[in-house]
Amino acid sequence: MSKPAYVPPKVWRNDAASGGQFASINRPVAGPTHDKDLPLGKHPLQLYSLATPNGVKVTIALEELLALGHAGAEYDAWLIRIGEGDQFSSGFVQVNPNSKIPALLDRSVEPPVRVFESGSILLYLAEKFGALLPKSPAARTECLNWLFWQMGAAPYLGGGFGHFYVYAPEKFEYAINRFTMEAKRQLDVLDRRLAESRYLSGEEYSIADIAVWPWYGQLVRGNLYDAAQFLAVDEYPNVQRWAEDIALRPAVQRGTRVNRTWGDEHSQVPERHSAADLEG
Repeated sequence: MSKPAYVPPKVWRNDAASGGQFASINRPVAGPTHDKDLPLGKHPLQLYSLATPNGVKVTIALEELLALGHAGAEYDAWLIRIGEGDQFSSGFVQVNPNSKIPALLDRSVEPPVRVFESGSILLYLAEKFGALLPKSPAARTECLNWLFWQMGAAPYLGGGFGHFYVYAPEKFEYAINRFTMEAKRQLDVLDRRLAESRYLSGEEYSIADIAVWPWYGQLVRGNLYDAAQFLAVDEYPNVQRWAEDIALRPAVQRGTRVNRTWGDEHSQVPERHSAADLEG
């Protein structure tokens, strides 16, 4: 016998059982759940994060800035275990009232500046150090076009496709089909752009590439949701070329290891407090 069709109630009430594996950390209210100060290291920039696609955007950017010789981009990267609710501490909520990683605290200025939302952090760092953001108005605008495209598009890939394809307690054909359609459309958008230029903003590597690569680049490389075959990523050769090109960058290889607690031992650097933490 099939289940009866779901009829939304007049007023929604939270049912923890409906949250699946995320029931312990998803809630319909904001604010802290417990008092705890965030740790502080010796460097100007304090990053509180985890090596999710949104998290590694920032560690890649910081490693790229250091590789370019910007010593002021030295940073401490503190691990935030989102599965254990670290993002709901009073200290974290002060840096990011939205309780999402990544969150950055810049102590090189007085008073310190908090920066949250990964796209905002990338733009803040690019403007602070005058790097990874094209100088010409046209190329800069194109870079920001793709940065904001990623911020708007990725929820469909992560919260939509990824959630229903991988994490939902049950497989729902309608939801998977709906978000697969959108994921493939987005890959086609990227493939058409990357048929025109080496990078998203043109011939210059930028924060647009850094924002998009951990999601769509890793997807076509088979490192996200184990969905490369399902999505037929061989249909997007320009995205694949771009993804492999970026994967070869030493700063990208370093950045993807920071705040990582899974995979082989060599890939894990749960916290980063100096360049030496990434040696070996």
